[in-house]
Amino acid sequence: MNQARANAALPARCDLVVIGSGAGGLSAAVTAAHLGLSVVVIEKEPLFGGTTAWSGGWMWVPRNPLARAAGIVEDLDGPRTYLRHILGDRGDAARIEAFLAHAPDMVQFHLDHSALRFIDGNHIPDFHGGVPGALDGGRSVCAAPFDAAQLGRALMARLRPPRDILSWLGMSIGSDLRHFMRANRSWDAFAYVSRRLLRHALDHLTHGQGRLRMGGNALVAALLASAKAAGVALLHSHAASALLRDERGRVSGVIVQTPDGHAHRVEATRGVVLASGGFAHDDVRKAALFKHAPTGREHPSAAAPGSTGDGLRMAESIGARIDTRMAHAGAWAPVSLLPRSTGTLDAFVHLVDRGKPGLIAVDASGRRFANEAGSYHSVMRGLFDRLGEHSAQPGQPLQAWLICDHRFQRRYGLGHSKPWPFPLAPWLHSGYLQRADSLTALARRCGIDAQGLVAEVAGYNVHARHGHDPAWGRGSSAYERLQGDAEHAGPNPCVAPIEHGPFYALRIVPGSLGTFAGLRADAHARVLDTQGDVVPGLYTAGNDMASLMGGHYPSGGITLGPAMTFGYVLAHHAAGRALPMPMPMPMSDAMPPSTS
Repeated sequence: MNQARANAALPARCDLVVIGSGAGGLSAAVTAAHLGLSVVVIEKEPLFGGTTAWSGGWMWVPRNPLARAAGIVEDLDGPRTYLRHILGDRGDAARIEAFLAHAPDMVQFHLDHSALRFIDGNHIPDFHGGVPGALDGGRSVCAAPFDAAQLGRALMARLRPPRDILSWLGMSIGSDLRHFMRANRSWDAFAYVSRRLLRHALDHLTHGQGRLRMGGNALVAALLASAKAAGVALLHSHAASALLRDERGRVSGVIVQTPDGHAHRVEATRGVVLASGGFAHDDVRKAALFKHAPTGREHPSAAAPGSTGDGLRMAESIGARIDTRMAHAGAWAPVSLLPRSTGTLDAFVHLVDRGKPGLIAVDASGRRFANEAGSYHSVMRGLFDRLGEHSAQPGQPLQAWLICDHRFQRRYGLGHSKPWPFPLAPWLHSGYLQRADSLTALARRCGIDAQGLVAEVAGYNVHARHGHDPAWGRGSSAYERLQGDAEHAGPNPCVAPIEHGPFYALRIVPGSLGTFAGLRADAHARVLDTQGDVVPGLYTAGNDMASLMGGHYPSGGITLGPAMTFGYVLAHHAAGRALPMPMPMPMSDAMPPSTS
């Protein structure tokens, strides 16, 4: 009965078809519906939200309304200068100018016309604080907490839940993560976590799951609620398989595979939006574009499982161009591989532990290769620079190890191994975490050069006791200090010696949060063909669109900020209300980038 109703809801005709239900697709759907278009969202998975629902929900939006309200006022030259110095000539100048011009209006649109609300990131710095144009805060926003019960039981059941490997007891954790990190040593944090647990338990009794959603889960929930209220048809378990074109070559609709296996034609009078999440789980394309993954399988990703490159393949089949001229084809991040009871390995992304004082990352020689407190993308770049991306062998990913002592693990945890009072036995028994009484023994357990590791830690400790890291400069930027521990007794929140055994090691490999290579598009988010001409009727957003940052990672939120913005921009174009596009400033005026 439910399947029959779902199939009946799939219309033969609408104004705009959106393929994918992450931030880019839902932003396009909500905006287009507000502008008077009839919209259908096609999601092949049984759950809505894509990778966005698993993300932190942060969006990089320079000059946003929340920052301006707090007195953080800058003109376009600030973020423009910053991007020029980071991207060099890699950035897409036209789309960057469109993004900088319209991103603040996107935020205001949702404040005025949707259920989405924001919390400010006025304390969130850009990744590279020493670069001209960088700010120590005011360029980020995040989705505010959202009560998922507003979706109604049926739609709430179809909202992708928080990723279990990053949540605790199924709770959605976002900007309040600091309370969970401190609950073992702070009474106020312990009280907060206790209240969250009580609320979560009550929600399970009344709704079968937690109602309070945060971060990316709140972003998707608020957009779904807005789409539902605007009359958008939201179809899960339907897979788009091919694009339709009319006699003039314009994309005029899509073929959809329904849950019962039938092919259904949906005509779209205003166009089709490809926002299906990129190719993070397409081994063939990863093998072609990721130098460190000869077969593609060597690269694990934290992206949602549906990110298999469907949108890219459909666009290529009608002559669209995939832009691979990226500094990096993926949004790199260090991941550890957590053994599951099913015999599979799950990717745990190391976003917060690397900046805490008392941890270093080393390669097989025992030497450090990056500033561990820097951005996740730059840490992996350091590993590639040290080992060479081409050095990976089929089936054997490049690897490194996070090293800490007992004091660190019990205070902060390490990867998926949690701090005191949680026991360590499960992670030690599974082999996820390695432990030894001496650094020499630890090195032998991991296959690290023992002399190299002992010498590296000894050299690090000499300076770390005084809060210094002359080798790599941990704690030298506002971003790094934010990742550290403000309550650390030493002078540097990111630096402490490693000297209280037993010692621990955790293997990390190159992973990603998503992909950067994607469909080439213009400033209106219209897909371009191999000749650089617009493919009429075809739009793109999110990770299906080639990163306007050219494969660099200048700040947190440079995926979701543009995804939300170009969803907003393309909806106006599809509705016949194209937003004015500024003249692009040449990116070639910048110095060659020294970091990303």
